[in-house]
Amino acid sequence: MKMPGLEYSGVKNIDGPLVFVDNIRNVAYDELVVITAPNGEERMGQVLDVTASSAVVQVFGGTDALSPAGTRARFLGESLRIPVSREMLGRVFDGLGRPKDDLPMPLNADYLDVNGLPVNPYAREYPRDFIQTGISAIDLMNTLVRGQKLPIFSGNGLPHNRIAAQIARQARLLNEDVDFAIVFAAMGVKYDVAHFFIESFQTSGVLNNVAMFLSLADDPSVERLITPRSALTLAEHLAFTEGMHVLVLITDMSNYCEALREISTARGEIPSRKGYPGYLYSDLASIYERAGRLRESSGSITQMPILTMPSDDISHPIPDLTGYITEGQIVLERDMFQRGIYPPVAGLPSLSRLMKDGIGKDRTRADHPRVASQLFAAYSKVKDIRSLASVIGEEELSPVDKLYIQFGLEFESRVIGQGEFENRTIEQTLELGWDVLKILPRSELLRVSEEELKQYYDQAPQVEMLR
Repeated sequence: MKMPGLEYSGVKNIDGPLVFVDNIRNVAYDELVVITAPNGEERMGQVLDVTASSAVVQVFGGTDALSPAGTRARFLGESLRIPVSREMLGRVFDGLGRPKDDLPMPLNADYLDVNGLPVNPYAREYPRDFIQTGISAIDLMNTLVRGQKLPIFSGNGLPHNRIAAQIARQARLLNEDVDFAIVFAAMGVKYDVAHFFIESFQTSGVLNNVAMFLSLADDPSVERLITPRSALTLAEHLAFTEGMHVLVLITDMSNYCEALREISTARGEIPSRKGYPGYLYSDLASIYERAGRLRESSGSITQMPILTMPSDDISHPIPDLTGYITEGQIVLERDMFQRGIYPPVAGLPSLSRLMKDGIGKDRTRADHPRVASQLFAAYSKVKDIRSLASVIGEEELSPVDKLYIQFGLEFESRVIGQGEFENRTIEQTLELGWDVLKILPRSELLRVSEEELKQYYDQAPQVEMLR
């Protein structure tokens, strides 16, 4: 059955994944387009830009075998919609929401616009409630809060995929009675990476609670622009219609931005920083801001986008702009990775701006805020002492400074470092934090209360001060 819509024969130009159509009428931005090749093959596209008499269409299936004279474009008068249903959990889809697991779409699925619906800022609820990832470096020092957007800044070759899979396997709310789901989106990943995620979720038994959207490296680059929006559309349905708590993991936002730059170049737009379009900030915000909680819904969306920093440059436009939009960042450090520490989470550049609202009494444990503050302060001093030791030699350090050196090693290996399949409770993590603090003299612990020192510090024999 032929889809309705006004059809135009012949196009002005074809450039990369873009088709330029002239002499159009009543065409809207984001409108769906059916592109018919000279051989009769049909491909879907979407209006990327429109003027009074012309339109730029991005073709999802690529523009191979298309020619300006023989190509037809039919504008459908509606935006891209994907099916959404709770039954999509446990399934694998492509970036456009089409099944990749050879199973049919759920019969009772609703169809929603991939761009989401505008939300009144007044309807938003402030993010709260602790999400336990089972990873001490996150739970203790950079706590993830329900409704937050907390990205992971990584680099090429660092284990961000392993960390993402571990979070997906282990993440949960402390309240066992709530519905918790994972929506996972991957853009521009290689087949072996996609296979790793699927196998990891299958073997751990969490796949039934995970919906996956995969856009592989050999898929059309324009599909990468739709993939995170497809994933977030399902997440919004699960959260605000089904009342579930949804954690959305998106990797790799750098591949998304590269696709955006490619499309921008094909359109002939004037580039901004590093060749990226000037609207990169607002485009990223249209994705990140789809996280949160709403007053009228019991559900929530928490986001953890992952991006690889080119040349480990945290000032690169992608991490730089991401940091302005999101509420903190988890930074992976190459030096720690090379020393065999997993996960290599950098202690000082990492932060969670909403951490204070998700920890403490009745949420994690009453001593959590001050323990985390004390560990940050002590580890910061470790960095200074290591710099001093590199100049004067470790033998010339004071006894207390030597204890800080010991503390730094123990903190990195025991608190930050843990097994890839080790799932720690917040209680276990806090006890580890106190264990390494016992290396330091009591007089150095100025950020914890006297009551907490008596309860957690004085109960065990102290590490003897080095002479």
